[in-house]
Amino acid sequence: MYEAVHAHPDGDSTVARFAATAASVGYDGVVVRSDADARPEYDRSEVVEEYGIDVVSGVELDAQTRSQTSGALANLRDAATVLLVRGGTPDLNRFAAESPRVDVLAGPMRGDGDVNHVVVKAADRNSVHLEFDFSRVLRASGGERVQALRGLRKLRELVEHYDAPYVVTADPTSHLHVRAPRELLAVGDEIGFDRDQVEGGLEAWGDLAARNRERSSEEFIAPGVERGRYEEDP
Repeated sequence: MYEAVHAHPDGDSTVARFAATAASVGYDGVVVRSDADARPEYDRSEVVEEYGIDVVSGVELDAQTRSQTSGALANLRDAATVLLVRGGTPDLNRFAAESPRVDVLAGPMRGDGDVNHVVVKAADRNSVHLEFDFSRVLRASGGERVQALRGLRKLRELVEHYDAPYVVTADPTSHLHVRAPRELLAVGDEIGFDRDQVEGGLEAWGDLAARNRERSSEEFIAPGVERGRYEEDP
């Protein structure tokens, strides 16, 4: 299982500190989901060797309009293994869901964001994973927490109905925000998710990384088709 983190300077903790914490609580890897203009500098091989945990390069595009998002996608697709687009308005949510270059629609229920059957069906068609963000359930209170719970419930019902792809995260901006998989399973159970759903959402980050790494390899031609050496018939 993987967690997706905001590392310094986008967040408060370094990649190494996140990796150490995530490894200590049972994760197999972390996706470093940084803003395109605030990507951390780190040596992936050193972190992997030191902590025995996979580190995945990610970029989270946080644009304000559809046109800004569209203009940045082409360049960012090759810049990271996992590409996220921060939603938060109905227009951005729909645009991201309809974009095959996007791996994850992040925070679709934040701010003025909302989803409907059109967005979820588009995400399913384009293999865009919808993000279940537990951060406000874990770290907010009062009306903000109530709103987050309502948003998660609505998104869960639509994802279940259309069998759309998704990820789960606590969206940590500090290593102190990292929660063990067992803790997120317990939170999910309290707010209406079953264990398989939460586990599947945490594992999906790693699945996305593996798929995209394969696609970026020199051997890859198309899904199911790779360059290679083949034995000749005798």
